[in-house]
Amino acid sequence: MTKVKMLVQSTYNKEVLRAGKIYEVNEETAKRWQVSTIAEIVSQDNEEN
Repeated sequence: MTKVKMLVQSTYNKEVLRAGKIYEVNEETAKRWQVSTIAEIVSQDNEEN
């Protein structure tokens, strides 16, 4: 999972994500959001199960 700081307000999995707050999403989604300037990546957990 990857922590992202939202740059805009968005809805993800029926949950409202507020601009300026930090949320945990999967790595693929985090990368896509960063490219689209929806969010910026704060940290990544490189933990493998």
